[in-house]
Amino acid sequence: MSRLVDVILGRNRRSEVPIDAIPGTALLWLIGSFALLLLPQWNRLPWWLIAACVVLAGWRWLAQSGRVRLPGRWLRTGIMLVLIGVYLGTVQGRFTVDTAASFFVLAVGLKWLETRSARDFYVLFFILVYLAAVNFLFQQDILWALLTFAAIACLLVGLQILNAPDLPGSLKAGWKRLGLLMVKTLPVVVLLFVFFPRMAPLWSVPLVSGEARSGISDTMRPGDISNLAQSSERAFRVSFGGPIPEYRDRYWRGLILDYLDGETWRQRDREPFQRPGRVAVDGGIGALASNQYDVLLEPTDQRWAFSLENSIAVSDNVFDAGEDLFRFRRPADSPVRYRLAIDPGQTRPGSELTQAVRQRYLQLPGEGNPRARALASELAGQYSPAQVVNELMQRFRNEEYYYTLRPPAMPNDGVDTLLFEEQRGFCAHYAGAATFVFRAAGIPSRVVVGYQGGDAGAGGDYLIVRQYDAHAWVEVWLEGRGWVRVDPTAAIAPDRIEFGLREAMAEEGSFLENNLTSPQRYGDLAVLQWASLQLDRINYHWQRWVVGYQGQSQMNLMSRLPGGIGMKELGYITAGLVGFALLVAGLVSALSMTRGARQDGFRRVVGSWHRLCEQAGVPVRSGETPVVLAERMAEARPSVAESARIFARTVNSHYYSSASTRQADDDTRRLRRLLKTMKRQLKRNQETGSRMPKHD
Repeated sequence: MSRLVDVILGRNRRSEVPIDAIPGTALLWLIGSFALLLLPQWNRLPWWLIAACVVLAGWRWLAQSGRVRLPGRWLRTGIMLVLIGVYLGTVQGRFTVDTAASFFVLAVGLKWLETRSARDFYVLFFILVYLAAVNFLFQQDILWALLTFAAIACLLVGLQILNAPDLPGSLKAGWKRLGLLMVKTLPVVVLLFVFFPRMAPLWSVPLVSGEARSGISDTMRPGDISNLAQSSERAFRVSFGGPIPEYRDRYWRGLILDYLDGETWRQRDREPFQRPGRVAVDGGIGALASNQYDVLLEPTDQRWAFSLENSIAVSDNVFDAGEDLFRFRRPADSPVRYRLAIDPGQTRPGSELTQAVRQRYLQLPGEGNPRARALASELAGQYSPAQVVNELMQRFRNEEYYYTLRPPAMPNDGVDTLLFEEQRGFCAHYAGAATFVFRAAGIPSRVVVGYQGGDAGAGGDYLIVRQYDAHAWVEVWLEGRGWVRVDPTAAIAPDRIEFGLREAMAEEGSFLENNLTSPQRYGDLAVLQWASLQLDRINYHWQRWVVGYQGQSQMNLMSRLPGGIGMKELGYITAGLVGFALLVAGLVSALSMTRGARQDGFRRVVGSWHRLCEQAGVPVRSGETPVVLAERMAEARPSVAESARIFARTVNSHYYSSASTRQADDDTRRLRRLLKTMKRQLKRNQETGSRMPKHD
């Protein structure tokens, strides 16, 4: 029984390499880099997986310090099977790049339990380098990129310590060596980044696993957008070729909700199924015209693109889906840049609606909200459709309706409760209630969901639209005019449309009240706002010109150079740059070796000794130590045995001790004397041999 326990816990296993085969300092750098590489994925990985990785890496470190033992084969197998079972239960059959990356992180965590030798260190080193590359699939902001580069630097330092753990000053020398290497290679990296041909992949798979991200969705319940208004995450950034529209005109259309199911608005026609694939993230096509604007959209895992009214597609990674909406051909699972243009002549048709379309935009549940229906019948009996719209908006303006981020619960007959009792709600409440009344009055209408507003970035070069700018409004069909925007929020809380949510909620004090860490919550702290905007500007340009530097952007840049550079020419340029870099590296290395040989008198003396050994019939073998060479020299030429041994010990003392410059010069002079002594001894031995009489 005790032997079985020993096997499970890994005790007295003579076949295993001792865990102290890896220097503790090197292992600590390896664990630290693993922790840094987990940080960019903290919001994507399940909590149990992060906890498991921490426990497994901690177990390995405690084993290094002798406090615990590493598990035996059977216990390792059991831990692996349990964690894989938990993983399969978590993913529930959703196998995408996202879930595959999570499994890879799990495999890295399990690897810590069998990292015992230097060979295992090398394996884990290369696995962590690959994990660093995986991070860029999910986090591409510049701060996360710098964190990943820092983790790689820690890996390289740990690798150097592994190979020279007892070398004095190895840590400082390692960082210095890394810095010099970066300075030398950075110009080549920049040139290759600019000129290496950017070609589309032959195939692509989705990054997402179907889990929702922050942002609007294709359903709207009364409290959805008010919850979203407590988030300051970026939705997208916009740069304009001409003047930036006024705040009140920044209505970013996303999707239309036309079917009321109880208290929930949704799309009648769901988005069609699309085979897995990636969106073309590059929408840059030269300088912006005066009527054009670029949108850099954060990942949404959805196909809809946001646009201003009367826009047309300019880049080919979006298309016009009708009804003044735009779509990607694949869900946007990574940051996407696309371009649109405002065309004042691009107005909605004012022709008659077909009977089927009219019925679609008049749909209501068969029962519920009787007072709202009665109000609609009263208005429809007295006024024309346009007047009904105006009357309801006047009701919102004149009566005591309140715009609030703290709406009360209205579970039953929510429209009646909002209009006649509570009179407190958010944009989704009022947009849904107005659409209900308009439809009950026989006016085709629909809910439009998107964003309204956007604050200027640093320098005023672009707008930042955040999740708290999410908004819902109404569009009604009026004969001869087509679809007309009607926004109840503009009637109830005009400050929200003119200046933004912060101003509208100033009196209530509910702006980002649940988001204590957001810089946008503290608008009165000018220094904090300045720092936040400067960081965002750096990130914005990083996303546009580094992460978003794809095929079309590269071709635009190359078109500005003389000669009409195309993909073929880029290939030639890249090959030339690589060849030139290798040639320069070779020349520099050769010159360094020559200069070092010229300048280092000690190495010249050692080289002369090697040549003397060759002349004496003792060839110098690759990788042979001075002591071994001296012993072979003594065996072949006994006359120089003592001098050769002293020479070898002096060489070892010079290389493996921290000698001063003066001591190094003394060693060089001593070696020269010993070398002259050996030459005289060999010469004397040859002369003695030549004078000896010969016998038949």
